[in-house]
Amino acid sequence: MEMREVYSSAVQEIGYEDGRLVVVWRARRTRPAKTSTYTGVPPELAQRVMNAPSIGQALRESVQGVYEHGYGGMDEA
Repeated sequence: MEMREVYSSAVQEIGYEDGRLVVVWRARRTRPAKTSTYTGVPPELAQRVMNAPSIGQALRESVQGVYEHGYGGMDEA
């Protein structure tokens, strides 16, 4: 899976392949960076999220709580 770096206050990198949307969240003072994998995400939705003006907001509104979620990247998903 190719990950691309994005300009976002919440997201560092994002990638999509075979129904899996992988998000690398930026580190904060109180927590380290972490990786989330969302499965079952349609390709059209993944493209919309990846190209949204606010990727974090698009994830909250369209992906989180809707698609199966786990921590870990491509190898752990």
